[in-house]
Amino acid sequence: MAQNISSAISVMLVEDNELFQKNITQLLNAQDGMRCDHVFASCEEAIGALDTIKPPDVVLHDIGFEGMSGITSVSIIKRRLPSTQIVMFTVYEDSDNIFDALCAGATGYLVKSSSEAMILQAIRDVLAGGSPMNPTIARKAIELFTRMHSVSKDYGLSEREREILEEIVEGYGNREIAEKLLISRHTIDAHLRKIYEKLHVHTRTEAATKALKERLV
Repeated sequence: MAQNISSAISVMLVEDNELFQKNITQLLNAQDGMRCDHVFASCEEAIGALDTIKPPDVVLHDIGFEGMSGITSVSIIKRRLPSTQIVMFTVYEDSDNIFDALCAGATGYLVKSSSEAMILQAIRDVLAGGSPMNPTIARKAIELFTRMHSVSKDYGLSEREREILEEIVEGYGNREIAEKLLISRHTIDAHLRKIYEKLHVHTRTEAATKALKERLV
C-alpha cells in the first residue's frame, strides 16, 4: 500500500541536465513514501522559489551550473531552510568541491555514477541523521577535515565587515545589503574594498568561498 502523501519524503532536485532530471524524478516518484516535488534547472530558480514552496525534507543538488555555483546555492538554501538536508549529486570528486560543499551546509555527497539503490538509501540515511557518501568521497572528506587547522583566522575584520561578508555569502547584492543594513551603497563599496584587501581576494565569489572554507561567518 502506498504511503500517505503527507508523510512521504519530499525531495527537491536542482539539476540542469535534462536526462538526469527525468531519471531521478521517475526514480523517486516510483517509490512508496517518497516524491520529487520540485525540479529546478538553475540555482537562481531554486533560490527564487524558496519563499513560495513548502520546505522539502531533502535537496539533491548538483555543483556545476552556468551562473551561480551549486556551492553558493547550497549555502543560501541551508541558511534559509536549516531543517532541510542537502545531498550533493554531482560528477565532481575533487577535494576542493567536497570540502566547499560540506562547509556550505551539505550533509551528504554522491557522485552521479551511484546506483539507484544508493541514491534512495542516501535520502533515507540523511533524514535519519547520517552523512551518506560514496566510500571514496568519505575517505577524502576525512582526510580533508583531519588537515583542517583547529583555529580559524579573523583577518582583522570589523563587526560591520563581518555583517556584510555574511550577506555576500547569502547571495545578496550591494543594493540589497545597503537597504538591509540601512547604509549607503557607497559605504558598502568602501567596506567591500577593505574586506577584499584583508582576505586577499579580488571578487565576491572568492570572498564568499573563503568565508565558508575558514568559517568566518
